[in-house]
Amino acid sequence: MGQAYTPGLKVTNRVTHRCRRILPIKGEVLAKVGDQVEAEQVVARTFMPGDIEPLNLSNLLSMPPGDIIECMLKKEGDRIELDEPLAQTKGIFGLFKNTYKSKYAGVIETISGVTGQVIIRGEPIPVEVKAYLQGTVIEVVPDEGVVIEADVTFVQGIFGIGGETHGTIKMAAVSHEQELTADMITADMKGCIVVGGGRVWHEAITKAINVGAAAVVAGGIDDQDLKEILGYDLGVAITGTEKIGLTIVITEGFGDIAMAERSFNLLRHRQGDFAAVNGATQIRAGVMRPEIVIPLSEEEKAHEAESEHYSGLLEIGRPVRIIRDPYFGLIGEVAALPHEPTPLDSGSKARVLEVKLKSGESVVIPRANVEMIEA
Repeated sequence: MGQAYTPGLKVTNRVTHRCRRILPIKGEVLAKVGDQVEAEQVVARTFMPGDIEPLNLSNLLSMPPGDIIECMLKKEGDRIELDEPLAQTKGIFGLFKNTYKSKYAGVIETISGVTGQVIIRGEPIPVEVKAYLQGTVIEVVPDEGVVIEADVTFVQGIFGIGGETHGTIKMAAVSHEQELTADMITADMKGCIVVGGGRVWHEAITKAINVGAAAVVAGGIDDQDLKEILGYDLGVAITGTEKIGLTIVITEGFGDIAMAERSFNLLRHRQGDFAAVNGATQIRAGVMRPEIVIPLSEEEKAHEAESEHYSGLLEIGRPVRIIRDPYFGLIGEVAALPHEPTPLDSGSKARVLEVKLKSGESVVIPRANVEMIEA
C-alpha cells in the first residue's frame, strides 16, 4: 500500500482558498459576484438589537404597579431620549407631581401594569463584515454575506490567539531556528506581520504590541510566556477573542521548537507582501487552525505551480511532523507505508510508517503519531 490519509497542517506556496464572510443575522450584502474586494472592504452589514434596560418605575415613583400605565408620558414603540420625561405621578390636587426622567435613550419596548416595569431597548448595534481575504466574490448568500476566492500562499499554524488582522510580512529572524527576542523587534514593524524562527519570548511580544505590530508568527512558545502575555492560564479549547493588541500564530507547538524550514522559507519568500492572519484556534469538533494567507499577484500566479497533492493524502515523499515522544517536533519525509499492522514496544499492533528524518535517520512509528505538513 503506497498511501493513506492523516490530518495535517497545510503549508503551500499556492492553493485556491475560499472563505465565507457571513453576518450573524440577516442584513445587507454590499458586494456582488465578480467583484474584486480588498481585505478591509466591508462586504455585508446589519444591525443587532440594542441592549435592554429594565426600569422598575413602580419603585422609582413609589406607586403600585397597576398605576404605572396611566402615569406614562410615552407609549410602547415611542422613542425616548436621555433626560426626557418618561412618567409623571398625578400628585395631590394637581400639585407635588413626581417626574421620572429617563437615564437611557432608545425605544420603549414594553410597559407592564403587572410588575410596574418598563423596558427600553437601546440603540441598534452596527455589525460589519469585512472581506478579510483579498480576492474575487464568487458567490452571494442573499441577506447574509459572500464567498470570496483567491489563489494564495497558505500557512497553517498549530495554535494561535487573537482574531483577524492584516499587514505586510516582515522577517525578524534570519533562520527557522532563531528565537524571537525583544531586541529583534523594531519601530519599523508597526502594522506588520512579524516572523520569527524558533521560540518567541513574552518580552518580544510585549515589545511588538508597544510598536504596533499586527501579528507575530513563530515556531514555538512556552506556556509560561503565554501566561505572562495573557495574564491568566489559557484553559479553553477555542481562542480568537483575546484582546492583547495583536495576533499570535505558533506554527509548531509549545516549547523550544524551531519553525518548520518549509514554512519559514515560504514566509521569507513573501516578505514585503500583504497578508491576512487569523489566530483563532479550535481543537475540538470542527477543528480550526490559525492561518497566514498571502494573496498571489497575477505575475506570481504565472510562476507558482499549484500543489498536485490531495488534501489529507499521506504518501511516500510527503513531509510530516512527529507529534509524540520520543521524536516529538521532528520533521521528516514518509519513506515507507507498510500495509500490515506491526507489533509495537507495548505489545499491541498498529499501522505504522517509516519516516526519514532530516538527520538521515529513519524511524518506524505509529501513523497516529504524525501530523502531515500539506504541501
